[in-house]
Amino acid sequence: MKKHHGWTYHPYRPLLEETDIYICRMVTAEGSFTAYWLDMGEDSYSVYYKKSEDEDFTLFTKTSELSCTVSGLDDHTDYDFYIAAGDKKSAVRKAHTGKVLGTVVNYLHPQDPYYIFSGKFLCSPSMIRHPDGFLLASMDIYQGGAPQNLALLFRSDDNGESWYYINDLFPCFWPKMFIHKGVLYILACSTEYGDLLIGASYDGGSTFTEPTILLRGSNGKAKQSGVHKNPQPVVEHNGRLYNTLEWGTWGKDFHACMVMSADVDSDLLDADSWSFSEPLKYDSSWEGVPKEGKSAGTIEGTLVKLRDGKLYNIMRYDMHRLTPKYGYALSFLVNDEDHDAPLSFDSTISFPANHSKFEIQYDSVSDRYYSIANLMTSPEEHDFRTHLVLLSSPDARNWSFVCDLIDERERNPDGKRIGFQYVDFMFEGDDILYLCRTADNEPGNFHDSNYITFHRIKNFRALPVSEEIL
Repeated sequence: MKKHHGWTYHPYRPLLEETDIYICRMVTAEGSFTAYWLDMGEDSYSVYYKKSEDEDFTLFTKTSELSCTVSGLDDHTDYDFYIAAGDKKSAVRKAHTGKVLGTVVNYLHPQDPYYIFSGKFLCSPSMIRHPDGFLLASMDIYQGGAPQNLALLFRSDDNGESWYYINDLFPCFWPKMFIHKGVLYILACSTEYGDLLIGASYDGGSTFTEPTILLRGSNGKAKQSGVHKNPQPVVEHNGRLYNTLEWGTWGKDFHACMVMSADVDSDLLDADSWSFSEPLKYDSSWEGVPKEGKSAGTIEGTLVKLRDGKLYNIMRYDMHRLTPKYGYALSFLVNDEDHDAPLSFDSTISFPANHSKFEIQYDSVSDRYYSIANLMTSPEEHDFRTHLVLLSSPDARNWSFVCDLIDERERNPDGKRIGFQYVDFMFEGDDILYLCRTADNEPGNFHDSNYITFHRIKNFRALPVSEEIL
C-alpha cells in the first residue's frame, strides 16, 4: 500500500470500507429519483429498489448506462436502492421522492450513512467558471460533532442545466474554488477548526496537488479554537489576493476576524507567500453595536472594495442574545500596507439579513453592489432561512430590496423545517448564476441541508430596485 500524493480521490473511501460500485450523484423528482455511478467496466448493471419500510428489494431494470431514473414511484416517500453487476454491489443508498426548487447538483438523504466518516448533510456551495468554459461546483459533507472532512466536486458542460461528478477531495471542508492566472485553486480546511489548506489543479479539477498547510488549526473539535471560514470570493486588491477567515470556536463563544493575503505573482502553494492579519476579537464598546446582551462576534465576512478605494470586510454579526436580535452587519477596514496588522472596526451597517452567510459583489456594468441573502422582517424570524432575496446598494452600506428569489414562508411559517441559504453567486452577462445550500423535501431540518441546487436570475439589471432603504 502506497501513500496517496494528491488531494483527489475517485472516490475517497476509508480503509476497509471500500465499495464495489460507487454511486456518485443523486437527483430526486416527483415520483422518481435518479442515481449515477462510476464505470466499473461491466456490460450491464442491475438496479434494485424498495420502499424503505418494505422487506424485499425488486429489480427495476438492467442497463448498460451509468445512470438510471427509477420512476413510477409514490411521491414524498422514502426508498432504498442499490446497484449490482455480477458479484459487485454498491452500498444500499436512500432517496426521498419529491420536487425541489432549482436544478439539483447533488442530493443526500439525511438518513443515508454512506459518508458518515465525514457527515450526513450537504453544505458550503462554491462555484466557478473555468477558463476552459465549463462550470464547477463544490460542496462538503458535514454534521455537528462528526469528522467533517470530505468535499465533492461536480461539473456542468451546458451552463448549469445538467451536472456530473468529477471527484472527492479529502481532507477538505469549507472549500472555496478560485481561478488565478488560469489555474484552479481551492482554499479549504482539513475539518471544522482544522488546518487551513490550499491545493491546485492543472487539468480542470480532475486531479489536485497535495495540499499545502497554510495555517495550523486545532483538532477539529468545536470546543477548541481553530480556523473558521466559509466559501467567499477571493478578491484582488493593490497587487494582492485576499480572502477572509476567523479564529475561534462556538464552544468558547467567540470568533476573531482575520484576512489572509498573498502577492499576485507569488507561488500560492508556498506557505511563505501568505500573510495573516492578527485576529481581532469582538468588542462591545464599538460604536453603534447593541449594548444589551452578549455576542460571539462576527463570522463569514465578505471582502468588498468600496468607493474610497479601500478594502473592507463586511461580516455576519451574531445578534441572537442581543437587543435587537437582528438587523446589523459589521464593517472592518483591511490594512493593505501592513499585512500582519489586525483589521480595524469601521462601522455598523443596517443589514436585515445578518444571521446567515451572505456575499457582497460589485457589478461594474451597473456600478452597484449586490447581495443574495436571507431577509428577516421581525425578531421572530431572526433564525429563518425560508426567504431568499436579491439586494442592491450604491455603496455596500445602504441596501434596498430588488426581488424575492425564493419565498417559502407560507409553506413553512415556523421556519424550522426548510431553508435556502449560503448562496455563492457570480455575474455572467446579463444574468446572475448562484448555488444554494437547500434544505427541502424532508431534510434533517432547515440547517441540515440535503441538496445543493443551481439557479439563474435572468436580466437582473432590468429588475427595479426599491427606493426604500432597508
